[in-house]
Amino acid sequence: MEIPMKRLILLALMTFNCTFVAADTLTLKAGHPESYVVKKGDTLWDISAAFLNDPWKWPRLWDVNPQIANPHLIYPGDQLTLVFVDGQPRLVRNGDILDTAKPHVKKSPEGRIIAKSNAIPAVDLALIEQYLVQNRVVATDWLAEQPMVLAGESPSRHHIVGDVIYIDAELPMNQKYGVYERGREFFNKESGEAIGQEAILASTGQVVESGKVSKIKLLTSFRETKAGFRVMPMESDSLMLAYFTPKPAELKTPAVVLAIESKMREAGKLDVVYLDKGTQDGVEPGVVFSIYRDGEVIVINNDGMPVPATERTAYDNLMASVSSDRAIQMPDIYHGKLLVFKVFDKASLGLIVSTERPVRVDDKLIAPESLALRGQ
Repeated sequence: MEIPMKRLILLALMTFNCTFVAADTLTLKAGHPESYVVKKGDTLWDISAAFLNDPWKWPRLWDVNPQIANPHLIYPGDQLTLVFVDGQPRLVRNGDILDTAKPHVKKSPEGRIIAKSNAIPAVDLALIEQYLVQNRVVATDWLAEQPMVLAGESPSRHHIVGDVIYIDAELPMNQKYGVYERGREFFNKESGEAIGQEAILASTGQVVESGKVSKIKLLTSFRETKAGFRVMPMESDSLMLAYFTPKPAELKTPAVVLAIESKMREAGKLDVVYLDKGTQDGVEPGVVFSIYRDGEVIVINNDGMPVPATERTAYDNLMASVSSDRAIQMPDIYHGKLLVFKVFDKASLGLIVSTERPVRVDDKLIAPESLALRGQ
């Protein structure tokens, strides 16, 4: 039960604010409580899940609320009560006055029952780290110019935590570095333009001796470190904030899933994928996409019957290519939602936060407003 619960808690960060479409409203869960006492260990996700059918919409539950402008300022022992503002549910803290001219209806107010301690978080950062990989996408030529692992003090070809490795450059003392393995090269499917080189984080370490050949002591390992790997200073944005409000993507053309980080054929919820858009395209951390796959093309045969792609003959394909009336494009199929957490020049890393179907390479990523008619 522990791992599924951790994944649920993680979604408090990774899921998003659905205020971007007017058609989207909060739906209360059947049998929801009228009030809730915050307990130690609660997160915003936990509390919202007690009230909402779709707990990923938790930012809406606290929105337009002068009492809880900062959700971090909710403490164990606080009594939260459900009210309605302009017909929309909101949570307010008892013992305070809701300072707004808008009409609302209170339900079963009660006093605070235990003393405050630390404010509850949106999510525990320790639970996020295991999902958010620190790989990078960089220019191929640039990666080849970075300092290289030559060998290690250990005679083994594979180095792990505690080992000291040798680097062919003079590095500043005590500086922390990431050690990266060269991964896949990415190209734009349509234009063939080079997007970048995958750099896979193998380990991290700290410079313990500086010179023509510097020494780095490995502090963490994600995979074995070998000669030939490249080292780069650890990025200042290596960890995300525990709380932010995501926003919908705004792109002129759809992005696509460039690759699956795990190299599996399909990806699911809480898997990481690469996108073919980056800062040059206006993508930034916190941007949310909806994931779609192209609908199937149905061919009408000589008998006037629809034939799916898996059953088409060579003649069916020929007729479809010469007559647009014989080939009908089916609507795109919704597969899930994705949140970008790391951005590079021409690519990004995103976490799949929900899925209805498995996600594959070349799936389309578009603005989530189009889901309004689905009631998402």
